[in-house]
Amino acid sequence: MKKIYLAYFLLAALSACGNKETNSVRLNGEIKGLGSDTIYIYGTDKFYNRMDTLIVKDDKFSAILITDTLVSTWLQFNDGTKYPLYLNKGDKIQIKGSASDLSLLDITGNSSNQEFTAFQKDLKGVGKPSDKVLEEKAEAFINSHHSSLVSIYLLDKYFVQKPQPDYSLIKNMTDRMTGGLKDRPYIDELLDRIQEEEKVSIGKTAPYFQLRNIHGHNISRSDFKDKYLLIHFWASWDQQSRNSNIMLRQIYKKEQKNKTFALLGISLDIDKDAWKEAIKKDTLNWEQTCDFSGWETGIAKQFAVQSLPTNILLNPYGRIEGKNLSKEDIEKKIKEIEQKEKK
Repeated sequence: MKKIYLAYFLLAALSACGNKETNSVRLNGEIKGLGSDTIYIYGTDKFYNRMDTLIVKDDKFSAILITDTLVSTWLQFNDGTKYPLYLNKGDKIQIKGSASDLSLLDITGNSSNQEFTAFQKDLKGVGKPSDKVLEEKAEAFINSHHSSLVSIYLLDKYFVQKPQPDYSLIKNMTDRMTGGLKDRPYIDELLDRIQEEEKVSIGKTAPYFQLRNIHGHNISRSDFKDKYLLIHFWASWDQQSRNSNIMLRQIYKKEQKNKTFALLGISLDIDKDAWKEAIKKDTLNWEQTCDFSGWETGIAKQFAVQSLPTNILLNPYGRIEGKNLSKEDIEKKIKEIEQKEKK
């Protein structure tokens, strides 16, 4: 009987070792000039929901990582640079590069890494391409690589993260992707986001809202009747938001007596004192509101706000006329409004 138990034990042990070996990824790298440092690897979704650490000594590093499927991860360097890295069970990943240019690493070990390396080398060959050229190259790659995880990365970087994404184009590109990519959490979330964005696209009627201002009074769209209303989503903890408030302060100073144009700040703050202090420090004299729910603020969800700062222009009938307008765009729009009023 003892021999039987021993046999079962050995079989289980061998099976465990075999599974670990099967699910392992061997990674070796050398980035010249990096010296002694630390690189972090973390996943982009639930398929690799952890962080691993690579210890760099004399420019070199190695590790054995575990994954049971193809995953998308980030290499995070101490200077803030992030670089996509793709891992799959059984891979032998080799990373080469220079610390002087972390935007181009030579990564081999599977087709996804090799495809991205080739894409980056192609961009380097162009020199300093315009945004249009970058988008054309990214779109060409996506349309010819329907099952590559690199396509998701390029879709996000060059199309989704734009100040004013073309969701019709994005949807067309995702429609061409294979089922394997469409099953990825990012694509699920993106398609849900596109649906929400379409509800509040330019030309659509804005959702109803009511929020309390800094004095505790309820503020709604009807308080700005017969006016064009520029809604500005911001937060005291977001420096870009604070910078955009400087621009809006300049506009408000010129337009505060304008009877056909108004500003409304909606903060995604949670800390009431921090919000009030920012309003005072930044001299925000136009109407300011907040419900202290952060990203759970209902109106932010209704307007499909994904990043800060975000601004949305409503016409007097409550329809959306513009999104994420620059100072020049806003000033041009105000002139158009004034000319309409004179006629």
